[in-house]
Amino acid sequence: MRLAVIPARGGSKRIPRKNIKSFCGKPMIAWSIEAALRSACFDRLIVSTDDEEIARVAQAYGADVPFMRPPELSDDYTGTIPVIAHAIAWQNAHATPAHEVCCIYSTAPFIRADDIERGLQLLRQNNGDYAFSVTSYAFPIQRAIRIRSDQRIEMLYPENFNTRSQDLPEAWHDAGQFYWGKADAWLAAKPFFSSNAIPVILPRHRVQDIDTPEDWERAEWMLKALQQETCIKDV
Repeated sequence: MRLAVIPARGGSKRIPRKNIKSFCGKPMIAWSIEAALRSACFDRLIVSTDDEEIARVAQAYGADVPFMRPPELSDDYTGTIPVIAHAIAWQNAHATPAHEVCCIYSTAPFIRADDIERGLQLLRQNNGDYAFSVTSYAFPIQRAIRIRSDQRIEMLYPENFNTRSQDLPEAWHDAGQFYWGKADAWLAAKPFFSSNAIPVILPRHRVQDIDTPEDWERAEWMLKALQQETCIKDV
């Protein structure tokens, strides 16, 4: 069976109650739940949380919350893979075992059902351990600079000072939206970033980290602009 797991703990620090804070008119987590349900990829959608209020909101939008995540998997240092592995182990012990599992982040309001579907297709077609969303850097990372403690500047990679931007290889980063994987890969804690992972490429304008109030405000502007563009195209 195909399982979706949305990790959503209650202890967010930089943006309190981030997972259920209203974003463009609905709780943040609702965007992820609704995209997962629209994709029709899943036999079950579980939200893994340690927070009763998050559980109630998730259930109101159509997700299952069959267990509360244990404290040892709910601190600031626990990574994604152990949380998903815990949910898979619970599913396998209590119901039909999962074979293909997608982790969907709860703070991914730009996520789209068709991207989730595409990720599943790529996972199957390429026989990888994982397939996850990526996007390209807007500027060549090889020409990055840093500000030193003495407030002076230096290049991180000075050997690229005289290299034209167009001659540098394109670099990509994790888009932080979803991660398809074989259940066995999750349970074995195989790493995401390896030659056994397949990229699901997204355009940069649909990718936004939301870690600060400034990020939040910018993301709302971006989503409203995308929604307006869609409405214009539909007219």
